[in-house]
Amino acid sequence: MLFGAKRERFVSNTPLAQFPLPFDTEEITPTAPPAQVEHISDTREKSKTKPKHPGRLDFPAHLPVEEYVDHLPLHRQIERYKRKGPMKLLENFKGYLQTDGYSIYDWFAKKPGITHVGCMTHARRYFEKALSCDAEKAGQIMTLIQQLYVIEREAKEAGFTSDQRKELRLDKALPELNKLSERIAKYSKTALPKSPMGIAMAYTIQRWDNLLAYLYDGCLEIDNNLVENAIRPNALGRKNYLFAGSHDAAQRAAIFYSLFGTCKKNKVNPYLFV
Repeated sequence: MLFGAKRERFVSNTPLAQFPLPFDTEEITPTAPPAQVEHISDTREKSKTKPKHPGRLDFPAHLPVEEYVDHLPLHRQIERYKRKGPMKLLENFKGYLQTDGYSIYDWFAKKPGITHVGCMTHARRYFEKALSCDAEKAGQIMTLIQQLYVIEREAKEAGFTSDQRKELRLDKALPELNKLSERIAKYSKTALPKSPMGIAMAYTIQRWDNLLAYLYDGCLEIDNNLVENAIRPNALGRKNYLFAGSHDAAQRAAIFYSLFGTCKKNKVNPYLFV
């Protein structure tokens, strides 16, 4: 098997995370205990700054980071779309870091005490794009991925604890993942590297260990959809206001996104709360 999995691998002693909240302002005071699992994603945002050349506005890229700490959304506005921004957020973090596979987070996975968890939804999305050029092979892989979600739904509907969900995954999901790895290993031999199928294969093979990592602990999710769904208000807002007036303005917006997201999660009317 090219990159298969064995049951014995999935034993983890990752310590609980100690994650400080690096807000520059005091609008939000966290009360939740340190989180063991951190979901993180990002999207580009523009902020208005003083132009370097007369008659032109410069819009440097920013990184609004959407995180889930103890299942509560936290938006952070980080200057520059590079590793430096997330490094400030995650410098003391230890635990499970679940991302969409964006390459800047690969560096953090090498740090002691961090286990990088991938997103199966993103892998599936690449094969969905490949349906147009190779419907048969891409469809077979998507069917195997769908089986993994059937298992997740079974655990959810049964109300399983984290330990029960881990055991179910090892019993049922692990064999499906091994079938998936065999199929991908077979098809990758003939897929053109720059074709949609080749790109899907490369993404999955490169992140295979991360995609398997949700088997380590029943508290982990198979994908990063929690945070991906929570970041949608930011994308919707960007279509309306186009950019932030400054980095500080973007930071204040991030705080309010966090506040409203937390209110929504707890079914609290944000207008009454504020």
